[in-house]
Amino acid sequence: MDMIHIRAVSPPGLTDEVVGLLADDPCVLNLIVQRDAARNPDGDSIACDVLTGAANDVLHRLRGVELDQRGSLVIEPVDMAFSGRASEGGRRALGPLSRAPVWEQVEARIRSEGRYPPSFYLYLVVAGMIGSVGIVTNSQILIVAAMVVGPEYGAIVSVALGIDRGHRAMVRSGLAALGTGFLLTVVVTFLFALLIRGFGLQSEAFDRGLRPVSNLINTPNFFSVAVATLAGIVGIVSLTEARTSALLGVFISVTTIPAAADIAVSTAFTSWSDVRGSAIQLLVNILVLIVVGAATLKAQRAIWRRVGLGRDRRRRAHGEGRRAGGDA
Repeated sequence: MDMIHIRAVSPPGLTDEVVGLLADDPCVLNLIVQRDAARNPDGDSIACDVLTGAANDVLHRLRGVELDQRGSLVIEPVDMAFSGRASEGGRRALGPLSRAPVWEQVEARIRSEGRYPPSFYLYLVVAGMIGSVGIVTNSQILIVAAMVVGPEYGAIVSVALGIDRGHRAMVRSGLAALGTGFLLTVVVTFLFALLIRGFGLQSEAFDRGLRPVSNLINTPNFFSVAVATLAGIVGIVSLTEARTSALLGVFISVTTIPAAADIAVSTAFTSWSDVRGSAIQLLVNILVLIVVGAATLKAQRAIWRRVGLGRDRRRRAHGEGRRAGGDA
C-alpha cells in the first residue's frame, strides 16, 4: 500500500486546527498527538500516515495554515505498511487518485539534483575524458560509460522545474552550472586530446579517418531530436514515479557528454566540421530536454488535477444522491 509518513511540530495555539484537518480525512491513518513533546522547535509533536493519493491535498492544507513556517514539517516515504480495514475507506474515496505522485517529494527529488558542488564539475570533466577515449578508440562501450558518469541531467531537469514553477533563480543557477560545467569539460578534455594526439595514442582507424563513433555523435538529425524528446518525457516520468532503472536508460540515451567530448577531440585534431556538428548536437539535446521536461511536468500536473476534479464531482454527485434519497 502506497503512503507517506508525516512528522510535524506544531505551536500549541495551532495544534487543534492541525489535528482537526487530519482527523477528518479518511486517508489519514495512525494519527498520534503528543502535547509539549517536541524541542527545537518547541511545541506539540504530531505524526500520521497519509495515503499517497491524498498527500498533495493534505500537505496543501497543512501549508495553508503555515505549519511549515510556524513549526516543522517532515515527509518520509513508507516502504511497507499493514493497515487492513483502516485504509479501505480512504482507498475507496481516492479512486484513480490512489496512484497520484506526491509533488512535494517529486520537487524535493529534483531540487536535490539541482545542487552544484565541486564534485558536479569533477564528474562532468571525468565523463568528458572517458568519452574522448571512447571517440579516439572507436569504443561505444566507453561512450555509454561516459553517459552514465555525467551528472548533467540533474541540472537540466532542475532548469525544467524552474521554468514550470516560474522560479527564475533555479533556472539561472541550472543554466550557469551547465554552461560552466560543459565549458570546463571541453577545455580539460581538449588538453587531454592534445596529449593523446601528441603521443600518437589514437587508434589506427581513427587516424585514417574511420570514425564511426565520432560521426554518430557529430551528425545531428531528426533522430537526435526524437530521442532527446522521448528521453525527456521518460526522464520526468521516472523522477515522478521514482523509477531509477528507467532514469538510467535516460542517461544512456542523451547525447550531451559525448557531444562535449567530441567538440574537444575534434578541435584537438582540427576537424572543424565535426566541431560544428557536435556543438549543434549538444545544444539541441540540452534545449529539447529542458523544453520537453518542463512541458511534461505541466502535462502531468494537469492530468492529475483533472483526475482529482473528476473524483470531487463524483463525490458531490454521490452525496447529493444520498440526500435526495433520504428526503424521499
